[in-house]
Amino acid sequence: MGFRGQVRTLVEHERFQMIVIWVIVANAALLGLETSRSLMSATGSTLHVLDHAMLAFFVVELVLRLYAHGPRFFRDPWSVFDLVVVGISLLPAAGPLAVLRALRILRVLRLVSAVPSLRRVVAGLLAAVPGMASVGALLALVIYVSAVIATNLFGATSPDRFGNLGTTLFTLFQTMTGEAWPDIAAEVMDSHPGAWVFFVVYILVVSFAVLNLFIAVIVSGMEHQVQDELEAVGTKDDLILAELRALRAEVAELREEPRDLIA
Repeated sequence: MGFRGQVRTLVEHERFQMIVIWVIVANAALLGLETSRSLMSATGSTLHVLDHAMLAFFVVELVLRLYAHGPRFFRDPWSVFDLVVVGISLLPAAGPLAVLRALRILRVLRLVSAVPSLRRVVAGLLAAVPGMASVGALLALVIYVSAVIATNLFGATSPDRFGNLGTTLFTLFQTMTGEAWPDIAAEVMDSHPGAWVFFVVYILVVSFAVLNLFIAVIVSGMEHQVQDELEAVGTKDDLILAELRALRAEVAELREEPRDLIA
């Protein structure tokens, strides 16, 4: 095993990965402490030194991974993600770029790439994006139709909430979240006693039916992700078993050759 192989073994070792995770968590806590003015006035220089030390650790860890994996490093989306996050942290945060200082907290997102369970969750969410787009389109259609109906029904009675399509869309979005919708309904029901039917049906359709479809799509995406991983593991196991069978067959042939020569 060459030096590159030793570096690859180091960066892929479980203990090294745990150290990276703990440094990410500690850095997240440190960045949170830096938001306290009293702490910064008392121990600001110490916190800055620790922050720079952790950033240096991230840079060294990234360089080791780049050296260990070579061009294959850029084929892994999570590795590229880590490179972008650390690269943003290295940008100068002075003058017009001072806003980039707040983006240092993006280092915490490296937990997603470092923890396999978090990677599975994100992969499941990404796999569910096409289905979520369809459900989102359905939700937007339902809200738009409801807004047109509500504007025509309640616009004259409650112009502040249903006076035009834009105001009605915002009011129905607020109703969808469950925020103060009884007050909105009560205001309209003073002039339209049967308005509760509209609000009850709208909430049942939007909040309980359509929004639950998002959950169903996300869960389905995660199930497919887990299934793909299990199939990949099963394929690797099958390949290993096939190689073992081939090795056993070769060993058996080698054992038979001396017997054939003696005979």
